[in-house]
This record gives sequence, structure tokens and C-alpha cells, in this order.
Amino acid sequence: SVSSIVPESCLLIVVGLLVGGLIKGVGEEPPILKSNIFFLFLLPPIILDAGYFLPLRQFTENLGTILIFAVVGTLWNAFFLGGLMYAVCQLSGPSLNHIGLLANLLFGSIISAVDPVAVLAVFEEIHINELLHILVFGESLLNDAVTVVLYHLFEEFATFEQVTIIDIILGFLSFFVVSLGGVFVGVIYGVIAAFTSRFTSHIRVIEPLFVFLYSYMAYLSAELFHLSGIMALIACGVVMRPYVEANISHKSHTTIKYFLKMWSSVSETLIFIFLGVSTVAGHHYWNWTFVISTLLFCLIARVLGVLVLTWFINKFRIVKLTPKDQFIIAYGGLRGAIAFSLCYLLDYKHFGMRDMFLTAIITVIFFTVFVQGMTIRPLVDLLAVKKKQETKRSINEEIHTQFLDHLLTGIEDICGHYGHHHWKDKLNRFNERYVKKCLIAGERSKEPQLIAFYHKMEMKQAIELVESGGIGKIPSAVSTVSIQNINPKILPVERILPALSKDKEEEIRKILRNNLQKTRQRLRSYNRHTLVADPYEEAWNQMLLRRQKARQLEQKMNNYLTVPAHKLDSPTMSRARIGSDPLAYEPKADSENLPIITIDPASPQSPESVDLMNEEPKGCGGLPPSPEEDEEGLVMRVKEPSSPGTDDVFTPGTGESPSNQRMLRCLSDPGPQPEPEEGEPFIPKGQ
Repeated sequence: SVSSIVPESCLLIVVGLLVGGLIKGVGEEPPILKSNIFFLFLLPPIILDAGYFLPLRQFTENLGTILIFAVVGTLWNAFFLGGLMYAVCQLSGPSLNHIGLLANLLFGSIISAVDPVAVLAVFEEIHINELLHILVFGESLLNDAVTVVLYHLFEEFATFEQVTIIDIILGFLSFFVVSLGGVFVGVIYGVIAAFTSRFTSHIRVIEPLFVFLYSYMAYLSAELFHLSGIMALIACGVVMRPYVEANISHKSHTTIKYFLKMWSSVSETLIFIFLGVSTVAGHHYWNWTFVISTLLFCLIARVLGVLVLTWFINKFRIVKLTPKDQFIIAYGGLRGAIAFSLCYLLDYKHFGMRDMFLTAIITVIFFTVFVQGMTIRPLVDLLAVKKKQETKRSINEEIHTQFLDHLLTGIEDICGHYGHHHWKDKLNRFNERYVKKCLIAGERSKEPQLIAFYHKMEMKQAIELVESGGIGKIPSAVSTVSIQNINPKILPVERILPALSKDKEEEIRKILRNNLQKTRQRLRSYNRHTLVADPYEEAWNQMLLRRQKARQLEQKMNNYLTVPAHKLDSPTMSRARIGSDPLAYEPKADSENLPIITIDPASPQSPESVDLMNEEPKGCGGLPPSPEEDEEGLVMRVKEPSSPGTDDVFTPGTGESPSNQRMLRCLSDPGPQPEPEEGEPFIPKGQ
């Protein structure tokens, strides 16, 4: 019940204080956390555990932000704090004004770095989201290079009689040597460890030993040359893990995982207990001005640094850091045992105020671990900061993640922008072509990524079933991956084409069929190439066309009936028009010498759209006109609407549908009768 409110690190420090008090109470001298013991035996397991199981995707995607916080932020904290503490010392009178600028800068460099042990202890308990966790934890890992450089730099400068510009430039360059040198040493040992694990198939027992041995050798080699041992351990763990896990047995992988977790947990426990014991046993010199100023300026420097750097970083980030995120990053800058051990390493000869520095550092550690560590969980709940979601990765998620990576790489190539995804794709191609063939033994080096991921998922699920006692729930149908692992097949002769074998292809198909999410049945989407014809669609279209043409005809005839008729052409013009286009004026068989007006419904709504076809005087051809013809005058026939495939203009016909009959009655209406004195027949009789 107590650990749900108070972080485990706080409880361990309290235990250390009680143990130290008991030892001192019985008249013995309590043990003090020696710096050599801390740096050589207690710190490496924690850093190796963090580097070996580092979430590489989130780390690489946020590497720029992490580096800015780790490098620029730590430099800002060190110089801001050192400068202000020097000013405080100069203004505080004779008790502090003997502390020089270099000593204050050294103190600022020790106290400015965020501690990875304290961050791990607190952030793993509050289950913060992956982005904030990797930003704060990544900063605490990578700021080691800056801390080591500044610590050794100011320590060396303290022995000089005069510091020149060349010394400052060399100190600046030493930062790149320390950081990049540590990474280089770690990569070398990581490659050696991966190559060694290729030949351990017949001695599985010692496989975990090589992982611990080469990692520790990387750390010691880096520390031997005053390089960053933490950077070397992280690089070694990140490089060796994918190749070592492909080569070693599953039992060895389980041994490495649980031994690293146990080892780091024991080291973390001892560190916090020793912090409590050393607080009781150490020599302290309390100065209110110095201690309170240190604590206050640490908080101010952290907040200002995070606000300014985040304002700059958000200009380049797609996913912006919100004010809540900035608050958690600033509030999560915990100090821990690294600062205590570095201060304990100081020499009394050059730094006579070491006891006061130790007292101030222990005060800052206790404040950050107890106050900030205990209140960060309620604040995360109060601000409703997004928590970490414990979800198992699926085949579906893996496929879509790879697909999006390829898509973004293609977009970057099209744009000509060499960004994060471009270089990641280049590195993956180089890894597939050359590195995996050298560092991974057997068929696993050519195994597609999907099968490798599925194999890992299957093994994990089987172990969980066995551990939970659900062995009877295992399905009877054993997958092809398991069968291949039990009965390995003889490898066929390699084909020249870089294609998958039929077995692998069928295996991937089976994995996809069994593991991809079953989509719901959806309605067929529109595709003009595969659209199935609707039997009723043409009838509906014909009906809509007829309605539309009926409306257009009604509007046209309204215009026609209200506009005066054209004057008749002279006989000469009529003969010329018939001679130029005899088909247009050819008499129809069913006209029986009646003038027929054919109307094009698709033409514009104007009187010119009415063509007079076979317009002849009644009674010509030797036949006298009948009385009905006299009364009817002109007969206008509407073209029948044709199917969409025919030409409405050049294929006239008669329509017998009810709508067409109504239209004929409408069109046969002669309109308003003219005045008697102005009335003239449309075609005079007797011509």
C-alpha cells in the first residue's frame, strides 16, 4: 500500500538511512558508496539493461530532440547554474567568496545532468507514454558524454595556472572525441559479440556469457581512455541484439533477459540504499545560502531550458510537444547517484569545499527523488497525460508499419529529400545484403522479416501458455514454422533470381490468412472497369431522358407559339435550298403531301431549331385538298426519343407513348387566332 504512493527509490533511501543510523548507533563506521564501486560494478548492469532493451524505433525517430535536450540542455544547465552560483559566492561574504569560477562551473556540470537510474526508477512506475519516456530517459543516457567532458575538463583546468584559448578549443573538440569514441568502441564490441554468437550452436550454455562479457569489456575499454562508457554500453547493446537473438537458442535469450533485469534491479536497490547510508556516514558542511541557492537555481535552469528548447524544437517537429509534455519533461529531470559519485571523486587538494558540494548535491537528490518523484504520479493523473498502452504487436500492425515505412521512403525519393526514412531504408538494405550474411548463421540470415517476426510471436505465445498452465489450450494444428523448427528440411539449391522459395511464399500466405483481421462484408464500391450492369438502369435513364426532353419541348413550343412565323422564301430561294440539300426536303412516304415539321428536342430553345421538312402547298400533285386538311394546316411530328446509343438528330421516328401523344396534342394547338384583317393563311391556297 505504501509503494503505490511513494516510489520504490524513496523507500530504499529511507531503508538506507535507517541502516546507516543503526550502524552508527552501535558505534561502527557505516560504509560509504565508493565511486570506483559505483562506476565499475553498480552502474554498468543498469545501463546495459537499458541499452539492450532500448525501444529503437521511438529512439531513432526522436533522436534529434533527445540530442538537443541532452547536449544543449545540459550545457545550458551547467553554465547557467555555475555562473549564478559564482555570483552568489561572491556576494555572500567571506564564508563563500573563496570559491572560484572553475570550482562553481565544475559543481554546475556535476549537478546539471539528469540521472538515468532515478528516471528509470520513477518513470517505470507511473507508466508514462512512450514519447515522454524516451525523451527524458534518452536525455539521461546521452548527457553522460557532456557530463564526462565537462567534469574532466574543469578538473584539469583547476590544476592549470592559466587557461588559454587553445585549451578551451581543445576542450570543445574533446566532446566529439568522448561521445563518438564511446559509440565507436561500443559498435566494435557489438559486432564482435554478434560474430562470436554465430559459432556457439554446439555450446549453448555459454551463449549468455558472451553478451555480458563483451558488453562489460566495451564499458571498461571506453573508461580506460576517458571516453563515455555509458555511450559505449548503449551502442554495444543496440548493435548486438538483433544478430545475437537470431543466433542463440531461446533458453539463452530467456537467460539473458531475466539475468539482466535481475542484475539491474539489484544494482538499483544497492545504489539507493548506499545513498541513504552515505548520507548518514559522510562528512557534511551545511551552508544555508549555498544549498538553497543550488536547489532554486537547479529548478529555474531546468524549466527555462525546457521551455526555450521546446519552442525551438517544435518548429521542426511534426508531432508538437504540448505544454503538458513540457511540464512533465521539466518536472522529470531527476538527479541521482551519478552526481553523488562524481562529487565523491573530487580531490581535497584542489577542491577543499568538497563536503559542502556533497551536502548540496545530496539535498538536491533528496528533493528531486522525494518531492518530484512522489508528486509526479498525481500530477500526471491530474493533467490527464496520455499513459502507456500495453498492447501486443500483431501481424496486421507489423505489415502496416512496414508498408508505411516503404510509402514514406518512396515519397522522400520522389521529392528528392534525403530524410530519416531514406537513410533508414539504405541502412536496412545494406544490413540485408551484407551484414546479416556475415553475422547470422544458417538459413535465418535469409529469412523474410515477416516470418522472423511471426516466429518470435509464436514462441512468446507458447511460453505464456506454458507459464499460465494453459498447455491444453494449444491448438492441435501446429503451424508450419514450428514444424520446420522441429524437422528442419534440407535446403534446396539456391535460385539465381532473388525470389522467395515456394515454401516460404506459401508460409507467408498461410500466416496472413490466419492472422490478418477479418474485414466485414462491405457493399461493392464503384469501379468503371468492373461495374456490373444494372438491368433496370437503362429503363430509368430512358424515363429521365424523356421527362427532360418533354420539359425542353414544352419550353420551345411556348417560345415558338409566341414568336411570329418566318416569312416565306421566294420560289428562287426555295429551289436553291432544295437543290443544296435534297434529303432534308424529301417528302416522306407517310406524309401524303402534308407539310411536316420535325423538331429536334436536344437543340437550343429558339425558333430557329424548327426545320420545315417536306413543306409543300396543299393540293399540289393534282390532288385537291380535303376539308380536314384545310382545317388542320401544318402537322408537326415529334421525334421519338431514341436509346442512348442512337443519334437523336439524324434518326427521327414516331413515338406512340402516352407522353408523346400528350405532346402531339399540345403541339397541334394552332395557338391564338389572328385578327381578321391581318389573317393570312400560312400557305396560300391555289399556289
